[in-house]
Amino acid sequence: MPTSPSPSKASMLGVITEELDKVSPRFEIQPSDIRILRSPTEFYETLKTKISNAKNRIYLSTLYIGKTEHELIATIRGALQKNEKLKVSFLTDALRGTRETPNASCASLLAPLVTEFGPERVEIRMYHTPNLTGIRKKLIPLRINEGWGLQHMKLYGIDDELCMSGANLSDDYFTNRQDRYHIFSSPDITKYFHRIHHTISSLSFLIQPSPDTPAGYTMTWPSSNPSPSPISSPSTFKSTSTALLAPLLKPSSLPPPPSSPTSSLIYPLLQLTPILSPDTSTEQPTLLKILSLISPSPSDPSTPDLLTSPRWTFTAGYFNPSPRISRALLATRPHASTIITAHPHANGFFNSPGISGMLPAAYTLLARRFTDRVRRAGLAPYITLKEWQLGTVNTPGGWTYHAKGFWLTLPRESQHPCLTLIGSSNYTKRSYGLDLEANVVVVARDEGLRRRLGEEVEWLQEHAREVESGEFEKAERKVGLKVRVAMWIVSVVGGAL
Repeated sequence: MPTSPSPSKASMLGVITEELDKVSPRFEIQPSDIRILRSPTEFYETLKTKISNAKNRIYLSTLYIGKTEHELIATIRGALQKNEKLKVSFLTDALRGTRETPNASCASLLAPLVTEFGPERVEIRMYHTPNLTGIRKKLIPLRINEGWGLQHMKLYGIDDELCMSGANLSDDYFTNRQDRYHIFSSPDITKYFHRIHHTISSLSFLIQPSPDTPAGYTMTWPSSNPSPSPISSPSTFKSTSTALLAPLLKPSSLPPPPSSPTSSLIYPLLQLTPILSPDTSTEQPTLLKILSLISPSPSDPSTPDLLTSPRWTFTAGYFNPSPRISRALLATRPHASTIITAHPHANGFFNSPGISGMLPAAYTLLARRFTDRVRRAGLAPYITLKEWQLGTVNTPGGWTYHAKGFWLTLPRESQHPCLTLIGSSNYTKRSYGLDLEANVVVVARDEGLRRRLGEEVEWLQEHAREVESGEFEKAERKVGLKVRVAMWIVSVVGGAL
């Protein structure tokens, strides 16, 4: 009996979805129920409109809400006043959300909403990493301690719609910081991520108003939480977190139902390494699996081919992909693929005070090392590094670049991307070891959505230019010894870029 042929690249998208069905819950959605926003302003105006019209619930998971975002808070207040049934839940990071205390902070901005509408309608939770405890927590300065782990998910759920993004909720993300924004109109997807939000909230500190104190709030660990705090008992905290969260990451035990051939498939990917033991996070393993499926055999001597080789675009404002991701990207031996990252003048840390001001130079060094690896692998003709720049940050008209994502084009399937990852992850060693990240894989089987994903890739490159040979040799791009030493110290003491 003849053996079955191995899967061809023409059926590679089907092979990928079969693998995704093994690692993640699957949701089906019509392409018309996915909206891709383009600009920070469109993101902000859409967010405010949907908040104003909210009927039942709003949940906002983010790293922080800017301490001066009074207009956004006024919009939320107006929605609560208009609809007595509406409930609002915030989940931010405790280190980032309180570091300015006793001056104005994210916590002091939100606390008055509890005073006005009561704790049964407004809940403010702040996650604290279990990696920062004891003497380390006492000695490490506030601005640096974030290097040991943060709540980094960006989930903006309003009734039956969810916006996935990499953007936080502050003025620059609403005006002049380029990111990505996908809105999914799906009760099932929104409900799923609400369960993630709610569970991590139950494992977080509670912010309550305290107008008579200098801070304006208190941060306590409620007795109703299912575990001791991550500061007092990190091991027990982690075991409880695992018991609550691990089941949510698993795919359904039932076979996926038949789907429409033109519907889009959504696969949630969660990277929750700091609070899972054993670690059953799904983002990095899934991305590595996708890249392995499109990679040729190591013994295959063929060179990339325009008609058959995969093409991808990979972007991260802070370019420092984990070593495993870097190796996997190169192993695909792609044709005409692109890396997009921020030019130093479009990096949010450009000219910032202290150690953080060294970060643009550090990312330049990391980008240079990656291009060296591309050249050594013989892939320089096929992989292009582009830097995004629109003016200079902190000067009139200057923007920063914060977009992150991955798009895959399979030429025998379509000339447009048929798959993308979107969410909070920067795909770094830090993302996979220290922070909480939420993403989704979007599998586009409709040519219209594929075309829209292709347009998204194009507009993200409108202000990006190729880094030509010799660019890193210029005097202004040289990275000094101080930056190299600082990078080494951060890696040794356990923090991360």
